[in-house]
Amino acid sequence: MNYEHDLLKGTLIKRYKRFLADVKLDSGEIVTAHCANSGSMMGLKDEGSPVWLSPATNPKAKLSYKWELVKADDAMVGINTSLPNRLVEEAILSGTIAELQGYQNLRREMKYGQNSRIDIFLSDHFDNKPDCYVEVKSVTLSRENGIGEFPDAITSRGTKHLTELGDMTDQGFRSVMLYLAQRGDIKKFRIASDIDPAYADALKTARKKGVEAYCYICDVTPRAINVGEMVPIVEIE
Repeated sequence: MNYEHDLLKGTLIKRYKRFLADVKLDSGEIVTAHCANSGSMMGLKDEGSPVWLSPATNPKAKLSYKWELVKADDAMVGINTSLPNRLVEEAILSGTIAELQGYQNLRREMKYGQNSRIDIFLSDHFDNKPDCYVEVKSVTLSRENGIGEFPDAITSRGTKHLTELGDMTDQGFRSVMLYLAQRGDIKKFRIASDIDPAYADALKTARKKGVEAYCYICDVTPRAINVGEMVPIVEIE
């Protein structure tokens, strides 16, 4: 996925109130950007970090910029959590995600479960294969070189999603938990059980029910972000 507009480089001053970030652009102008990330952003919000912003395209947007990328530990990291569903859809359609091929129909944000919406729903009524429910989670955390982790904060919503995926497998459908690391320096992925033990337990339960789990990394530059290769998941059994 190419960014719609050229990104503007700057330096992070601070991230605050979860969804706001003050940035000093390379031009010298200080602006406030929307931070489309509700997580803790552990390791990604240090003052002085190089960041890249996109100009807001929605005329109703309250802020003129959106925070897209940060450079942390020499890695380019995408922090915009509104992108992964779109990136995964593109990767499925292009054949990049081999595990999710062979379906004729793809829908986004379909209602299911306990008043929830599944990120991606795959179906193929001509081949008699079970419908596939795909939940996508954005991965940005890396506390150890080459290791990606999720979550970066307690996520009761994420735990609920795992329970609902397990419910779908109980009903005979296929369920997939897909972790998308918006960074390319990840060699392995694991669950941050010390941050959210309940989520770790929920994933173990979901896996026992037949929920599949995969992690893909991304190629990230200030011009584009695209899904790359799959990396192994460790320590979830």
